Amino acid sequence: MEPDAAGLLGPAQVRELATRLGVRPTKQWGQNFVVDANTVRRIVRLAGVGADDVVVEVGPGLGSLTLALLPQVARVVAVEVDPVLAGALPGTVASLAPSYADRLEVRHEDALAVTELGEPAPTALVANLPYNVSVPVVLSFLERFPSIDRVLVMVQLEVAERLAAAPGSKVYGVPSLKAAWWTDVRLAGTVGRTVFWPAPNVDSGLVSLVRHPPPETSATREEVFAAVDAAFAQRRKTLRAALAGWAGSAERAELALRAAGVDPRTRGEQLDVAAFARVAAARRDLPAPG
Repeated sequence: MEPDAAGLLGPAQVRELATRLGVRPTKQWGQNFVVDANTVRRIVRLAGVGADDVVVEVGPGLGSLTLALLPQVARVVAVEVDPVLAGALPGTVASLAPSYADRLEVRHEDALAVTELGEPAPTALVANLPYNVSVPVVLSFLERFPSIDRVLVMVQLEVAERLAAAPGSKVYGVPSLKAAWWTDVRLAGTVGRTVFWPAPNVDSGLVSLVRHPPPETSATREEVFAAVDAAFAQRRKTLRAALAGWAGSAERAELALRAAGVDPRTRGEQLDVAAFARVAAARRDLPAPG
């Protein structure tokens, strides 16, 4: 299996490796393997990672992005749920990038169940994420691993646009707000279908997330997220109506909204995460019902 000049996988190498391993991409795990070396170089460049970074990569697959990351960073922790792919990745790296093999650690785990990633702690998440778990992976890693200060992920374009959406946008919603609790989010680029095997039936987007301090509030993150979830569970309703169950009644919802400086006739899609934090804090300060 001959790589390209930089030791990266091209279309022929990806198919040859998959055939040798008996791997057929599965919808169950959302597998679409990158076969374009320029795309993985672009991801690494946009991630802004360097020699001091410990990168966690979720869903490394056959190793296309892994091979591009290893020469640039101190360590890559690759989390792969597919047992065949997890077992094969160290050998692929040893064959194509032997001088960097000691920088790789492979975890055969479900990314959504990972609770620790060892030391030194990861500083970045860089991944071509399986489409079916992309938002839960991003949000759960931001929550569980505060050492991660940068994220660059390739996801379905629709998901990328939703994560990066601003208040008032038609696609603004729960993922936008929860990602904004931890990070500044932006759409860093788009990716066509032909860089994958098999080619998906949707375009992809690159999302950059850079950690920032959460909003200053007396409410907990869980309380703020509960308000967000309630507001978008009935997206078409005014916040007075949508937050009635969350607050205890429509009247209490209105009191909390007014105390937070929010018009009760507003809908959730108009509020940023700081406003939801104010609403959650105001609800805390309401007198007990009855």
